[in-house]
Amino acid sequence: MNKQTKATKIPYPAMITNLAEIDISAPGIKGWALQSSRQQFVFFEIDPIGEVSPHSHCAQWGLMVEGKMRLTIGQETKIYSQGDHYFIPAGVIHSATFLTKVYVIDIFDDPQRYKIKKNE
Repeated sequence: MNKQTKATKIPYPAMITNLAEIDISAPGIKGWALQSSRQQFVFFEIDPIGEVSPHSHCAQWGLMVEGKMRLTIGQETKIYSQGDHYFIPAGVIHSATFLTKVYVIDIFDDPQRYKIKKNE
C-alpha cells in the first residue's frame, strides 16, 4: 500500500481519481469512468448510504475492492466484501444496501450507462 492510499484511506490511486467523474445525483456516491465503444468501467466510492432501490439496466459485472454490501440479484441476496465478484444479467431487478464504505469496480455493457460530469 502506498503512502497516498494509506493517508487518504482511498484505495484508488490518482491515475483512477483523475479519470472523468460520472454525473450521479445520489448523495454519498462518486465514480470515475473509463470507457470503450462497447462498455463503461466505473470505479465507485460509496458511503454507507443504506439501500439503493430495486432497479434494472444493462448487464453489469462487479468486483469488490473494499467494504461490505448486501446485494439482491433477482430473488437471491448475498453479502459481498473484498475480493468478491458478481454478475447481474441485463434486465434483472437488483438492489444493494451499503453496510460500510464501499469501493467497487463495475463494468456495464453500455458505454453510456452514466453520463460524464461536465467541467464547472
